[in-house]
Amino acid sequence: MNNKKQCSFDVERRGGEVELILHGEIDHHCAVRVRTDMDRLLLEEHPRKAILDLSHIDFMDSSGLGLIMGRYALMQRLGGELTLRNPNPRIVKIFELAGLGRMVKIEESPKEEQA
Repeated sequence: MNNKKQCSFDVERRGGEVELILHGEIDHHCAVRVRTDMDRLLLEEHPRKAILDLSHIDFMDSSGLGLIMGRYALMQRLGGELTLRNPNPRIVKIFELAGLGRMVKIEESPKEEQA
C-alpha cells in the first residue's frame, strides 16, 4: 500500500485569475499528470494571472520545481503572470536555493482567507 498523499488540485476562478490549489505531495509520480491537467486548463482559459496555492503541499522534490517553472514559462507565453501562494518554509528555501525566487512572485493569503 502506498502511504504517499496523492497529489491533485482544485480550481477557483475570480475575474481573469485562476487559482490552482494543490494538495498532497508533488513528486515525479504525479507531476506529469498534474502538469498535463494544469496546462490544458491554462491554455483553454488564458487567465491574466495564475496562482499556485501551495498551502496544502507537505512535500515537493525537483519535479515540483519543474512543475512550477513550466507553468511560469507557459504563463509568460500566454502574456500572463504566475504567483505562488502560501508555500511552506522548506519549499521557499528550495525555491530560493535554485535561484528561482527572483523570477516567480511568492505571496501569502490575508489571514482572514486562511481561516
